[in-house]
Amino acid sequence: MTGTIINIIAIFLGGTLGLVLGHRLSEKMRETVMHGLGLVTLLVGISMALSTQNVLIVMGSVLLGGVLGEWWRIEDGLEAVGRWLENRFQPAGDSTPAKSLTRAFVTSSLIFCVGPLTVVGSILDGLTGNYQPLAVKSMLDGFASLAFGASLGVGVLFSTVTVLVYQGGLSLLAHFFGANLTHISAETPAVIELSATGGVLIMGIGLLLLDIKRIRVGNFLPALFIAPLIVVILQWLGLPLSP
Repeated sequence: MTGTIINIIAIFLGGTLGLVLGHRLSEKMRETVMHGLGLVTLLVGISMALSTQNVLIVMGSVLLGGVLGEWWRIEDGLEAVGRWLENRFQPAGDSTPAKSLTRAFVTSSLIFCVGPLTVVGSILDGLTGNYQPLAVKSMLDGFASLAFGASLGVGVLFSTVTVLVYQGGLSLLAHFFGANLTHISAETPAVIELSATGGVLIMGIGLLLLDIKRIRVGNFLPALFIAPLIVVILQWLGLPLSP
């Protein structure tokens, strides 16, 4: 879990620096930073989504994942955690939307945990001890958390718990079941479709940051598990992945 620990430290340091700098920025400046983040997030999501080899896999994963997420009320659960943290740590009287701890926690948790580097890097770290992919991700997340800390507030720091549970969990699973995961790389079809599906979710976050549309992105999280499962089933049936 070396890579995960490095990632957590980078997010914490970047987020803390963002909090320090954020108080020195005007409301308009923070809004501009937020919209800049939204535009870049949208671009990243589109580029990831376009990597798919079969858009039907992505569409099926997102639709089925959304149904399951609504049924399991994942977004409500994430918001409940955010509100608990908000009540416990947010200063009384601070109700500025941009500083909403719930929004910061949910948004940053999704950003830091969706993407091919998260999956591949965590597996390699647990499987071989190679933490370099997660070190690269840590650098990117550190800069992102700086911007999020300045515009969204202290909730960004609590996303380190999500990173610890998700990335650390993947590394531990890879460590204990490593014999079956040696073939996984960023070019593996299952990882490609997982990345493309994650791109769709990241696009939803971009729309949220731009105040265009509030999408309950958390309820689509099951899609990240459904996409690679569909690929495995198609390969098992001997069916082509590309149309």
